[in-house]
Amino acid sequence: MSSKILVTGGLGFIGSHTVVALQEKGHEVVIIDNLSNSSIDVLAGITKITQKTPVFENIDLRNKNEVKEFFEKYPDIEGVIHFAASKAVGESVENPLLYYENNLSSLIYLLQELQQKESAYFIFSSSCTVYGQADELPITENAPVKKAESPYGNTKQIGEEIITDTAKINKNFKAISLRYFNPIGAHPSAEIGELPIGTPQNLIPFITQTAIGKRKELSVFGDDYPTPDGTCIRDYIHVIDLAKAHVVALERLQKNREKSNFEVFNLGTGKGSSVLEVINSFERSTGEKLPYKIVGRREGDIVAAYADTQKANKELGWKTEKHLDEALKSAWEWQKEVVKREENN
Repeated sequence: MSSKILVTGGLGFIGSHTVVALQEKGHEVVIIDNLSNSSIDVLAGITKITQKTPVFENIDLRNKNEVKEFFEKYPDIEGVIHFAASKAVGESVENPLLYYENNLSSLIYLLQELQQKESAYFIFSSSCTVYGQADELPITENAPVKKAESPYGNTKQIGEEIITDTAKINKNFKAISLRYFNPIGAHPSAEIGELPIGTPQNLIPFITQTAIGKRKELSVFGDDYPTPDGTCIRDYIHVIDLAKAHVVALERLQKNREKSNFEVFNLGTGKGSSVLEVINSFERSTGEKLPYKIVGRREGDIVAAYADTQKANKELGWKTEKHLDEALKSAWEWQKEVVKREENN
């Protein structure tokens, strides 16, 4: 069932790949992005992959009037996939009010507009950070939500609470929260990928930037954790698999088969990989040697987190198809493309 879908933050890493997946399924996409953590060049990449240019609006979702005017301009928007949010944990600790304003006011203004519609679909970009260091592994959707370690994590928890309360009072509003584990990789065309501004906050861009010579060496934060090789364990999911999950979630909302009008799903591979395993996988899949050193633990890092994906597998009929080597190889191809573009500019 094709429809007109708003994708906020649609020029970002996960957003852009989801726009591609939606367009490939025949949906009409309108992107809102204020380009604060993305590039307008991504629009050309999406167009090159899909042979179709999505509508783009440069709007700051913190501006309530701009959000209102957007929905007046596009009254036929049927659903929203909401990615637009600040996401650097360290920055959120240093500037909490910025994170609360950006991540929560934008969500509230979108939901207020959707309440004016007879029916609306909403998919929220959430995170496994809501679980903190889970008591049991793998992590199911029933695991308790722990006190957030950062304002960023808190905005995801509060965001889900806001959606829960909204769903309670409006049965025609249907929402799904997707709790991602660790998205990595890039589109196989190397037209779009993860494009961190400044120093990367995530492991994989740091690895690829080190391998290409942009950074001297990779710091591995701690090798004395209670894991097989002493390094932290995470569940790394290919962004292509993640993007497809959003399309499947949208179709679930459209078919109206869900048991309640707000559901939560974990999105991961169900397998944890340590930092050293990721480094070995990168070297194996690319043939590149990666300089790294072991340094002290980083404050706030949990020991291990990986998903129990049974609910998403069963209820959504979705499962990951791509493995770690493939994801890292695609991230490397994208990194080389980024450097090539920088040299040509």
